[in-house]
Amino acid sequence: MALWDRIKESASTMQTQLVAKKNDLKSGAFRDASMAMCALVAAADGTVDPSERQRVAQLIAGNEVLQNFPADDLRRRFEENLNRLTTDFDFGKVSVMQEVAKAKKKPAEARAVIQIGIVIGGADGDFDKDEQAVVREACYALGLPPHEFDL
Repeated sequence: MALWDRIKESASTMQTQLVAKKNDLKSGAFRDASMAMCALVAAADGTVDPSERQRVAQLIAGNEVLQNFPADDLRRRFEENLNRLTTDFDFGKVSVMQEVAKAKKKPAEARAVIQIGIVIGGADGDFDKDEQAVVREACYALGLPPHEFDL
């Protein structure tokens, strides 16, 4: 199976698993951690162009699991995290990883945050090494083994 097909299949599988847990994913910690994860993936290479920002915002708005929360609130949180990362990536990353770590207390939420990162990263068919690296770091912040997610 080609790498592209594996990425698409993995992202699709992750999304299916997330939808199955949708009713358990309603906490503020999950919301905050998910938006931080989306920003990390969007800015993984150190830059965010307007089209990438828009694409990730559309993925957030269209994600069935994230529809548990008001779209305006999600967008605001995503933008705040992105602004931290684009102002000073290294310093902002510390702050954004703290947001990700909010989901650590509930293993199901922590796994869902990682799955959202993989879904967002793989949505364009190229879950690149920078995106994989930030999702791997998020695994550590959440106390999860990266190999559980093939990272």
